[in-house]
Amino acid sequence: MHAPRVLVFDSGVGSLSIGAAIHRLIPQANLLYAMDHGGFPYGEWQENALVLHICQAVSALLQKHHADILVMACNSASTAVLPALRGILNIPVVGVVPAIKPAAQRSRSGVIGLLATPGTVARAYTAQLIKDFASHCCVIAVGSRSLAPAIESQFWNDSSVDEVLQQIKAELCKHPRGAEMDTVVLACTHFPLIQKPLAELMPGIEWIDSGDAIARRVQHLIGELNLPLSQVDHEGNREVIILGEKRATPTLTRQLESLGLKLIDY
Repeated sequence: MHAPRVLVFDSGVGSLSIGAAIHRLIPQANLLYAMDHGGFPYGEWQENALVLHICQAVSALLQKHHADILVMACNSASTAVLPALRGILNIPVVGVVPAIKPAAQRSRSGVIGLLATPGTVARAYTAQLIKDFASHCCVIAVGSRSLAPAIESQFWNDSSVDEVLQQIKAELCKHPRGAEMDTVVLACTHFPLIQKPLAELMPGIEWIDSGDAIARRVQHLIGELNLPLSQVDHEGNREVIILGEKRATPTLTRQLESLGLKLIDY
């Protein structure tokens, strides 16, 4: 029997942060990263059009490449498309939501930042998470339209994100209670990829994302589905497919290879 294969689907390199968390916890699992570069960025789509696009893209992909579990590795997409995907697929679908609950639990000051795309900040789902789990906190929400594209460009073209990070810092800190902020939720799967420079720019902040929680959910599903995992120290395959007309640049190819990932054809 084959080791379980997990499809990690996102509009771009955000899949790398979620996939890395899954690989750390379940190194034996095979991972297929799907980067829907042709649909990037999802945060700019109208909701109905986004649901239709992702359902079509995922269905077409699964006709060619087997997977046992699908992880929708995008906050903006997860809050919109999960019911539709679960309605058309016969495999478990795991979504990513902002890690507001653990951030509210771990904050000592009660002032937390929420760094996301404008679409995620505006979603009713996000407002409900804040109401349910962080009503006792001051939540400083920043919806950045430029950060995810800057990170995508860094991976594809080795461009700098420094200017955008300075803008993010200014947005978070200009709030009247910004100086009290001790925890920030990285509510876009692209954002953990630049956590190190963010931490250097804003020391003393705890940065929280959903990667580890998603990995634990995938591990639970693997057990629930009774999928075989090797008991020996054998790592699964980690492969990348890019959707859309644009082919990977040499820079992106090098970045992926440095992470132990292999580009394969769609």
